[in-house]
Amino acid sequence: MAKHDVRFKVEVVRQYLSGGSGYQEVATTYEVECSQLRRWVASYRLHGVAGLEKKYSAYSAEFKLEVLQRIEREGLSDRQALALYDIRNSGDIGKWRRQYDGGGLGALGPRRKGRSPMAPKPPAKASPPNEPRTQKELQEELAYLRAENAYLKKLKALSDAERIAALVKKRK
Repeated sequence: MAKHDVRFKVEVVRQYLSGGSGYQEVATTYEVECSQLRRWVASYRLHGVAGLEKKYSAYSAEFKLEVLQRIEREGLSDRQALALYDIRNSGDIGKWRRQYDGGGLGALGPRRKGRSPMAPKPPAKASPPNEPRTQKELQEELAYLRAENAYLKKLKALSDAERIAALVKKRK
Protein backbone atom coordinates (compact mmCIF):
# COMPACT_ATOMS: atom_id res chain seq x y z
CA MET A 1 0.00 0.00 0.00
CA ALA A 2 1.61 3.26 -1.12
CA LYS A 3 1.82 6.19 1.28
CA HIS A 4 0.81 9.51 -0.22
CA ASP A 5 1.64 12.97 1.09
CA VAL A 6 -1.05 15.54 1.86
CA ARG A 7 -0.34 17.68 -1.22
CA PHE A 8 -0.91 14.68 -3.49
CA LYS A 9 -4.16 13.78 -1.73
CA VAL A 10 -5.45 17.36 -1.95
CA GLU A 11 -4.56 17.52 -5.65
CA VAL A 12 -6.40 14.27 -6.38
CA VAL A 13 -9.46 15.26 -4.33
CA ARG A 14 -9.66 18.70 -5.95
CA GLN A 15 -9.36 17.12 -9.38
CA TYR A 16 -12.38 14.96 -8.58
CA LEU A 17 -14.35 17.84 -6.99
CA SER A 18 -13.78 20.04 -10.05
CA GLY A 19 -16.47 17.87 -11.64
CA GLY A 20 -14.66 17.09 -14.86
CA SER A 21 -14.16 13.39 -14.11
CA GLY A 22 -15.66 10.60 -12.06
CA TYR A 23 -14.08 8.57 -9.27
CA GLN A 24 -12.85 5.81 -11.56
CA GLU A 25 -11.25 8.12 -14.09
CA VAL A 26 -9.45 10.23 -11.46
CA ALA A 27 -8.32 7.14 -9.56
CA THR A 28 -6.91 5.61 -12.76
CA THR A 29 -5.18 8.85 -13.73
CA TYR A 30 -3.42 9.16 -10.36
CA GLU A 31 -2.95 5.40 -9.91
CA VAL A 32 -4.84 5.08 -6.63
CA GLU A 33 -7.61 2.74 -5.60
CA CYS A 34 -11.09 4.04 -6.32
CA SER A 35 -12.24 3.16 -2.80
CA GLN A 36 -9.27 5.10 -1.37
CA LEU A 37 -10.24 8.15 -3.42
CA ARG A 38 -13.82 7.90 -2.14
CA ARG A 39 -12.54 7.89 1.48
CA TRP A 40 -10.30 10.89 0.81
CA VAL A 41 -13.15 12.85 -0.78
CA ALA A 42 -15.55 12.07 2.08
CA SER A 43 -12.95 12.98 4.70
CA TYR A 44 -12.03 16.20 2.84
CA ARG A 45 -15.67 17.26 2.60
CA LEU A 46 -16.19 16.82 6.35
CA HIS A 47 -12.83 17.89 7.78
CA GLY A 48 -11.03 19.82 5.05
CA VAL A 49 -7.30 19.41 4.53
CA ALA A 50 -6.95 18.21 8.15
CA GLY A 51 -8.96 15.14 7.17
CA LEU A 52 -6.20 14.14 4.73
CA GLU A 53 -3.24 14.60 7.07
CA LYS A 54 -1.68 11.73 8.95
CA LYS A 55 -3.31 11.04 12.23
CA TYR A 56 -2.04 8.82 15.00
CA SER A 57 -4.58 8.18 17.65
CA ALA A 58 -5.70 5.61 20.11
CA TYR A 59 -9.43 5.37 20.56
CA SER A 60 -11.09 4.72 23.90
CA ALA A 61 -13.51 1.85 24.38
CA GLU A 62 -16.34 4.37 24.87
CA PHE A 63 -15.53 6.08 21.55
CA LYS A 64 -15.46 2.74 19.72
CA LEU A 65 -18.80 1.76 21.25
CA GLU A 66 -20.30 5.14 20.30
CA VAL A 67 -19.21 4.64 16.67
CA LEU A 68 -20.66 1.11 16.55
CA GLN A 69 -23.94 2.23 18.14
CA ARG A 70 -24.34 5.16 15.74
CA ILE A 71 -23.72 2.88 12.76
CA GLU A 72 -26.41 0.55 14.05
CA ARG A 73 -28.84 3.30 15.04
CA GLU A 74 -28.58 5.39 11.85
CA GLY A 75 -27.83 2.60 9.39
CA LEU A 76 -24.50 4.14 8.38
CA SER A 77 -21.97 2.30 6.28
CA ASP A 78 -18.49 1.80 7.68
CA ARG A 79 -17.18 4.25 5.06
CA GLN A 80 -19.63 6.93 6.22
CA ALA A 81 -18.66 6.39 9.85
CA LEU A 82 -14.96 6.60 8.96
CA ALA A 83 -15.55 10.02 7.40
CA LEU A 84 -17.85 11.29 10.17
CA TYR A 85 -15.51 10.37 12.99
CA ASP A 86 -12.28 11.08 11.06
CA ILE A 87 -10.99 7.53 11.50
CA ARG A 88 -8.13 6.99 9.08
CA ASN A 89 -7.72 3.22 9.08
CA SER A 90 -10.49 1.67 7.01
CA GLY A 91 -10.27 -1.68 8.81
CA ASP A 92 -10.70 -0.34 12.33
CA ILE A 93 -14.49 -0.40 12.47
CA GLY A 94 -14.71 -4.00 11.28
CA LYS A 95 -12.10 -5.00 13.85
CA TRP A 96 -13.97 -3.17 16.60
CA ARG A 97 -17.22 -4.89 15.59
CA ARG A 98 -15.59 -8.35 15.78
CA GLN A 99 -14.05 -7.52 19.17
CA TYR A 100 -17.35 -6.25 20.55
CA ASP A 101 -19.29 -9.24 19.24
CA GLY A 102 -16.70 -11.60 20.73
CA GLY A 103 -16.21 -10.02 24.14
CA GLY A 104 -18.46 -7.03 24.74
CA LEU A 105 -17.29 -3.61 25.90
CA GLY A 106 -14.28 -5.05 27.74
CA ALA A 107 -12.83 -6.36 24.47
CA LEU A 108 -12.78 -2.82 23.04
CA GLY A 109 -10.45 -1.53 25.77
CA PRO A 110 -6.76 -0.92 25.24
CA ARG A 111 -4.48 -3.90 25.00
CA ARG A 112 -1.26 -4.19 26.93
CA LYS A 113 1.74 -3.92 24.63
CA GLY A 114 4.80 -6.09 24.78
CA ARG A 115 5.21 -9.60 25.98
CA SER A 116 2.58 -11.15 28.15
CA PRO A 117 3.71 -11.70 31.73
CA MET A 118 5.07 -15.08 32.69
CA ALA A 119 2.63 -17.49 34.19
CA PRO A 120 3.00 -17.73 37.95
CA LYS A 121 5.02 -20.67 39.13
CA PRO A 122 3.00 -23.40 40.77
CA PRO A 123 3.41 -23.52 44.52
CA ALA A 124 6.24 -25.74 45.64
CA LYS A 125 5.11 -29.11 46.83
CA ALA A 126 5.60 -29.58 50.50
CA SER A 127 8.19 -32.23 51.05
CA PRO A 128 6.99 -35.15 53.08
CA PRO A 129 7.85 -34.80 56.70
CA ASN A 130 10.99 -36.61 57.70
CA GLU A 131 9.36 -39.37 59.59
CA PRO A 132 11.71 -41.61 61.42
CA ARG A 133 12.45 -44.74 59.40
CA THR A 134 13.72 -48.02 60.60
CA GLN A 135 17.21 -49.29 59.92
CA LYS A 136 15.79 -51.95 57.59
CA GLU A 137 13.85 -49.36 55.47
CA LEU A 138 16.97 -47.23 55.10
CA GLN A 139 19.04 -50.25 54.02
CA GLU A 140 16.40 -51.26 51.44
CA GLU A 141 16.36 -47.73 50.00
CA LEU A 142 20.17 -47.68 49.87
CA ALA A 143 20.25 -51.03 48.06
CA TYR A 144 17.66 -49.79 45.54
CA LEU A 145 19.59 -46.57 44.86
CA ARG A 146 22.87 -48.50 44.43
CA ALA A 147 21.24 -50.87 41.93
CA GLU A 148 19.76 -47.93 40.01
CA ASN A 149 23.15 -46.21 39.92
CA ALA A 150 24.89 -49.36 38.68
CA TYR A 151 22.27 -49.83 35.96
CA LEU A 152 22.73 -46.25 34.72
CA LYS A 153 26.53 -46.65 34.67
CA LYS A 154 26.26 -49.81 32.57
CA LEU A 155 23.81 -48.14 30.22
CA LYS A 156 26.21 -45.24 29.71
CA ALA A 157 29.14 -47.61 29.14
CA LEU A 158 27.13 -49.54 26.56
CA SER A 159 26.16 -46.33 24.77
CA ASP A 160 29.82 -45.19 24.75
CA ALA A 161 30.94 -48.58 23.38
CA GLU A 162 28.38 -48.40 20.55
CA ARG A 163 29.53 -44.89 19.66
CA ILE A 164 33.20 -45.97 19.58
CA ALA A 165 32.34 -48.98 17.44
CA ALA A 166 30.49 -46.74 14.99
CA LEU A 167 33.47 -44.39 14.75
CA VAL A 168 35.89 -47.26 14.14
CA LYS A 169 33.59 -48.65 11.47
CA LYS A 170 33.50 -45.27 9.68
CA ARG A 171 37.32 -45.06 9.58
CA LYS A 172 37.69 -48.42 7.86
